[in-house]
Amino acid sequence: MADRRRGSRVTGAKRDQQATDLKKRYDGGASIRSLAESTDRSYGFVHRILSESGTAMRNRGGSTAPGGTKSKSK
Repeated sequence: MADRRRGSRVTGAKRDQQATDLKKRYDGGASIRSLAESTDRSYGFVHRILSESGTAMRNRGGSTAPGGTKSKSK
């Protein structure tokens, strides 16, 4: 992304390519926040691009149970 200035508009084929790349990385487990940081874009921009590309968004936050698994209430 070195060929653009921070905050500059991304349109057309470049936007489509960026959407494809972000979707692939998000589907692979990357967080929106980490994608924003690595692309020097805002959280909102990355979220919008993912939404526009039809990405199934994960729920907010992570597991709250120790050991990384969610516990079931009995």
